[in-house]
Amino acid sequence: MHGGGGRGSAARAAGGGGGGRRIGTADEQTQRAINADAPKIPHLLRRIAGLFAAHKAALITTVALVLVGAALSVVPPLLTQRAFDDGLFPVDASGEASGPNLSALTWIVVAMIAVFIVSALLGVWQTWLTATVGNQVMGALRVRLFSHLQAMELSFFTRTKTGVIQSRLQNDVGGVASVLTNTVSSVLGNTVTVISAFVAMLLLNWQLTLIALVLLPVMVIAQRRVGQVRARIAAKTQESLSEMTAITQETLSVSGILLAKSFTRQQSEIDRYADENRTQIGLQVRQQMTGQWFFAMVNIFMSAVPAIVYLLAGWLIAGGVADITAGTIVAFTTVQARLLFPLMGLMRVALDLQTSSALFARIFEYLDLRPSITDAPKAKDVPQGPELGRVEFDHVSFRYPDADDDSRPTLDDVSFTIEPGQYAAFVGPSGAGKTTVSYLVPRLYEASGGSVRFAGVDVRDLRQTSLVSNIGIVSQETYLFHATIAENLRYARPDATDAELEAAARAANIHETIASFPDGYDTVVGERGYRLSGGEKQRIAIARVLLKDPAVLLLDEATSALDTISERVVQAALDDAARGRTTIAIAHRLSTVASADVIFVVVSGRVVERGTHAELLAEGGVYASLYREQADRPEVPAN
Repeated sequence: MHGGGGRGSAARAAGGGGGGRRIGTADEQTQRAINADAPKIPHLLRRIAGLFAAHKAALITTVALVLVGAALSVVPPLLTQRAFDDGLFPVDASGEASGPNLSALTWIVVAMIAVFIVSALLGVWQTWLTATVGNQVMGALRVRLFSHLQAMELSFFTRTKTGVIQSRLQNDVGGVASVLTNTVSSVLGNTVTVISAFVAMLLLNWQLTLIALVLLPVMVIAQRRVGQVRARIAAKTQESLSEMTAITQETLSVSGILLAKSFTRQQSEIDRYADENRTQIGLQVRQQMTGQWFFAMVNIFMSAVPAIVYLLAGWLIAGGVADITAGTIVAFTTVQARLLFPLMGLMRVALDLQTSSALFARIFEYLDLRPSITDAPKAKDVPQGPELGRVEFDHVSFRYPDADDDSRPTLDDVSFTIEPGQYAAFVGPSGAGKTTVSYLVPRLYEASGGSVRFAGVDVRDLRQTSLVSNIGIVSQETYLFHATIAENLRYARPDATDAELEAAARAANIHETIASFPDGYDTVVGERGYRLSGGEKQRIAIARVLLKDPAVLLLDEATSALDTISERVVQAALDDAARGRTTIAIAHRLSTVASADVIFVVVSGRVVERGTHAELLAEGGVYASLYREQADRPEVPAN
């Protein structure tokens, strides 16, 4: 319980003092600028209080523990006074010194030990409560935010950096725990400690209290200056660490290593990392050494305070100004030593509260986002009748949310019908709007005009989960998790049996390849499937979709990134997968969709031609022109 003047305490005080770990790591000006950029959220305090409403009893108990613990912290110095004056050096009625009063001294020592024990137990209890409540609120908030982001529409993620989203989930939500465990406890505890210490000092001797008040501001101001310098260096250190992390992520990823090796740039990457590492070392040394002379002075001052008090007390006693006992002097120096660091903590309270509010504001900003695509109040499941698999566009127009109002719409008055079981292909120049068609069918985006119907029902009247469960998507960019092949396949159906996995893999023409691996279906595919070839990854993606067994299959240029041999193997798997289900293929290579039942030619957001491969060639229009152009290229075989 005794608060000394040690080097560690001085260092902590210079960094902000009193309330444990600080929320911000930047210097005050930078931190205030960050706080000023936080969004303005109505009724923010009320909403913050709502997060802790379920923990009301624990919070009340915590506040009580903080108040009691802070008040108890000044009791030992007062008992020290009694130990000296009543136990060790008592005086009789005539003012003469008598021998130690062992009975009184024993009870005083017992009381002091009891206070230490109670304070320690209260401190453990308070730490457990604050850690439990703070982390439970943080955990619940993190899951709530993650769940909310899962419900956001696709356009939110196309316009928001992944790093920004991760920062909200990790840094901002992680800082919430500090609000309870540090900021609130610091405000309450330091306030009560400072008030109690001043009261105790006044009760002991008001003359010595006035002298102490003159010395304290000098120390507080000096420590704040050093703390600001250290905080600025800490911010630069954090930036350097971030840069080192970025270099690591860039160069030690599979793609980064391949790039460095292919251009023989390994040494330059090593040099870049070494340079940043030297910067980091220099900053770490500066951070450790900043203020060391000051800390030495602080230690000298804190150690000299008792001696100064002894001298001043001697002058007061010799001059007859005050009647000061030995117990009073010892108790006063003990109380005064407890005053500096809580006072430092209180001086930073306003900034910590602003920082806490900024953290909550950024979190609530995301929680207040409303998905632009939601289920209608009376949305229903996809009907499982004879129309299952029919896809219709009725005068559909679409413009991406971030597009200018006066720009050309991506789709303009598009109408078509694809019957159940039919194989339909969409072809045309790049940027014509083909992929947008595949976005509107599963309602990843909302049509700006007209209606999209699935199984005879407007997609806006269907539950999104039911709609998407009936649609399988195979895109050009196959995404596989760093897990086994079996785990990647079961992402479509977690309860699928091994036999069902094998059946799906056989249908996708990949089973024999998987079986040839030493670990078979337990083969780990590596980050983003880098241990597999492009054709193998694509066929695993097809098997994953087949395991889902959707009524409609969307193929978004699923073979455009493959070489000719891999394309043929994957195309055979796609043809097998398309049998018995409605298939919509977005194609760049016309040779892959020549066998389609109907081909739609899209130019500038409009369907300009439709028909079979033979019919469109006979027309001699856009399709025939594109086909002839591709047929002249050796990498695109003509049918």
